[in-house]
Amino acid sequence: MPLIDRVIGRPLASGDEEEQKIGPLAGVPMLGLDGLASAAYGPEAAMTILIPLGGLGLIYLGPTMGVLLVLLFVLYFSYRQTMAAYPSGGGSYTVSKENLGTGAGLLAAAALLLDYVLVVAVGVSAGIGALISAFPGLQDFRLLLCLATLFIIAIVNLRGIKESGVAFALPTYAFIATLGGTIVIGLVKAALSGGNPVPVIAPPALTPSASTVFNGATLWLLTRAFASGCTAMTGVEAVSNGMGAFRAPAVRNAQRTLTVIVTVLAALLAGIAYLARVYHIGATPPEGAGYESVVSQLVAAVMGRGIFYYVTIFMVLAVLALSANTGFADFPRLCRLIAEDNFLPHAFANRGRRLVYSLGIQILTALSALLLIAFGGVTDRLIPLFAIGAFGAFTLSQVGMVVYWQSHVGKPRARLSQVINASGALLTGMALLVVLAAKFAEGAWITLLLIPLVLTVFYRVHHHYERVHQETGGAGPLDTCRIAPPLIIVPVARWNTITAKGLRFALSLSPEVRGLHIRTDAEDASDLEREWEKQVIGPSNAAGLNAPRLVMVSSPYRRLFSPLIKYVRRLADDNPDRTIAIIIPEFVEERWYQYLLHNQRATGLKAALLLNGGSRVVVITVPWYLGRDSVLAPLTGRE
Repeated sequence: MPLIDRVIGRPLASGDEEEQKIGPLAGVPMLGLDGLASAAYGPEAAMTILIPLGGLGLIYLGPTMGVLLVLLFVLYFSYRQTMAAYPSGGGSYTVSKENLGTGAGLLAAAALLLDYVLVVAVGVSAGIGALISAFPGLQDFRLLLCLATLFIIAIVNLRGIKESGVAFALPTYAFIATLGGTIVIGLVKAALSGGNPVPVIAPPALTPSASTVFNGATLWLLTRAFASGCTAMTGVEAVSNGMGAFRAPAVRNAQRTLTVIVTVLAALLAGIAYLARVYHIGATPPEGAGYESVVSQLVAAVMGRGIFYYVTIFMVLAVLALSANTGFADFPRLCRLIAEDNFLPHAFANRGRRLVYSLGIQILTALSALLLIAFGGVTDRLIPLFAIGAFGAFTLSQVGMVVYWQSHVGKPRARLSQVINASGALLTGMALLVVLAAKFAEGAWITLLLIPLVLTVFYRVHHHYERVHQETGGAGPLDTCRIAPPLIIVPVARWNTITAKGLRFALSLSPEVRGLHIRTDAEDASDLEREWEKQVIGPSNAAGLNAPRLVMVSSPYRRLFSPLIKYVRRLADDNPDRTIAIIIPEFVEERWYQYLLHNQRATGLKAALLLNGGSRVVVITVPWYLGRDSVLAPLTGRE
């Protein structure tokens, strides 16, 4: 079995696509990992901002998470409606483009693409952060572990949609069971103790608050905490974008999947916020030697550091790291939609051997790796860039749905649906402004620069495709006037069987063939001339053919491409009504490593001629197969 089949799997036929589609059971781990995993880092991101308030920060954590939960449920009801309205896939790009125009759609797409890259980077880095909390000795290997995890997730996704859902199901449901079980037990202990449970292992002591007075500084910290906590909602749209992955009935299966994700996420967020307060758990500086994640402190406080602790932390690690799968599920699909509208290269719309959009997966892996390297794999450094793209896309999608319902007033409950989407647009728009204000100086400005850059790429790609369409779209009837055989040039390094094969093919196309030899000043070409006279001109004359003549072009600086291209251009200028064909015999090796033994000038020459030869220049390759054509040396240069 070939290595690629062992790693990625055997190729799937197009007819196997329906078998690759999933239901809610696989949909939760495939499209919900980002949302569910954010329960582990969303509250911590907010609590990290509240560190200066000490113990007072825990008092404000509950209201902060309460506002986030309200926003979460508004988004939930809004996206249920979006799925019903766009059963083929109602992501922000589609909704915004169809209801607000192409510009709005591309803005949503740019924001989402950046958000998906950050989903992957933040998920992986948060997962490794959880591992380091349990095993501090791994601190020095943080970045290496991040990149290794990213590579594994990419390979799993290249294996196909169904396999990624199945592969991630066990850690996803084990995460829900262990962390959910910890929260339930913690709530029971809190209830039995009258709201003052005794931790099995006490968390690090919180610093006393500098002031108990609510002032402008406290309000600003709460605003920033809310902005950081908004990262807990970045995966809500994933199900809407990935509806094409669900088997029929797609809308019902997608809605059920979203219901499970949001319900579990809300329960985890509320439980963590409450238990953090009653167990007096706060965030620790993420880059300090004594860093311990909030989830690690919570599990240790409720359950101690026995086997359950390590199983739970391992499941948190797995789900945090695998939450990157949400980005891998949606980024390639979004790229495909944009490519089909001619705003990204068409290669993004091609499905690979496992019926996934392989190029999108590969590009996402590369971009996420660069981001992890740039920020050292530290989650807290990435958080300021996070959520802006998601909330920008949320807002555009909700506004688009308001317009959609306006044009579908005859549908049942259209007005109620419009009110729900308008509420979602208002709340997500306000949240976006808060995130921008709170995170601008901390790095959000980078996202604001990157979005216009991505938009520029979209429009440049679209301009290119428009130009191609204009130049090639209207060919009209075939022009049969002034058709003449081409003038053919065969580059010749020396006389051998490869040269002979190229000349034989050239003579079958045209009676006017020239062999072109690039000669250095120090080279004696008399042997080649004698061979040409004997091996080419003589047999050609005997067969009644126009004998190819040998042309010598001097190259005092030992260049090959430049003199050849100049000669081709001059010949084209002298023959304005003729096509100039260059036949390049090319050596084809039996094994990939044998290419390292030859200079590969044929490949370079083809590229140079196509880029610089002119519109009437045609390049033709004549392969010489080593081991099948009986072989000497490549034609295009000396070994």
